[in-house]
Amino acid sequence: MYAVQRVPHDSDGMATFTLRVLLCLVLAPLAARAQELEPRAFSPSPVGARFLVVGYGYSTGAVLFDPSSPITDVKAEINGAALGLGTSFGLFGRSANFAITLPYAWGNVSGSVGEDRASITRSGLPDTKLRFAINLIGGPALTPQEFARRTPATALGISFTVVPPTGQYDSTKLINLGTNRWSFKTELGLSKPVGHWDFDVYLGTWFYTDNNNLRGATQKKDPILSTQAHVSYTVRPRTWVAFDATFYNGGETTLDGVAGNNRQKNSRVGLTFSLPMGRTQSWKFTYSRGATTRIGSDFSTYGVAWQYLWLKH
Repeated sequence: MYAVQRVPHDSDGMATFTLRVLLCLVLAPLAARAQELEPRAFSPSPVGARFLVVGYGYSTGAVLFDPSSPITDVKAEINGAALGLGTSFGLFGRSANFAITLPYAWGNVSGSVGEDRASITRSGLPDTKLRFAINLIGGPALTPQEFARRTPATALGISFTVVPPTGQYDSTKLINLGTNRWSFKTELGLSKPVGHWDFDVYLGTWFYTDNNNLRGATQKKDPILSTQAHVSYTVRPRTWVAFDATFYNGGETTLDGVAGNNRQKNSRVGLTFSLPMGRTQSWKFTYSRGATTRIGSDFSTYGVAWQYLWLKH
């Protein structure tokens, strides 16, 4: 937001121009990976499983800035669609999987600086997401036949996520869907089945490279530590419901060495419902909302996804 000083006044007035600069931060939730809620993300799969996922999400709500900021009454509506492809395989005798997510997003944001108000709309491709995970304990590589006969056991896994700067980005524009930097996440996940219940706990950290061209300035972002907890109940095979919660802390940014008071210390809660449709397809419905929000998006998010699963012969 300090880049305002690099640019002369425009016809809208400096206050409105300042708002437009700051609102570019609002679209960050399109790639706000720290807010993810993914129950059963470390559950083992049989070797040779392939899946295709098509999803849609809608987020709406307020965006909170530092109380000393002149920015007020910021509202946003964000739509996101995604195509996911993945496969499971054996690696060193353990169950492993790899997935790629290709997103598309569109939305609008509005807010005020004093008596001036502005709004912004954007649509296009955010950054692609790549994820690799492997079970370290309790997840041996099994054929589909062996997997069907197994007794579920406690599993410990680790995942590595990479988000390359593939999204829509134009250094001459204030608002972009891409981040123009690399993001990396390491995460450790523990899954404990108890009868019809499953308990999941994840601990992860996001790391970011610099964006060296934010309107000619260099933006740095601190790591974000995140935790997730999920309690799910299996109603019948492949039909389950989960209560989800996450807490994330960090992510303060600096622009050309000047720190912004935008450290996040937020939490979210949500629900997930999975419903099978035949032997190879299923639907997943999700809802989440901000529980506590210091700075950043305080959104309610609704999502639906269709998954098609098949086995390699």
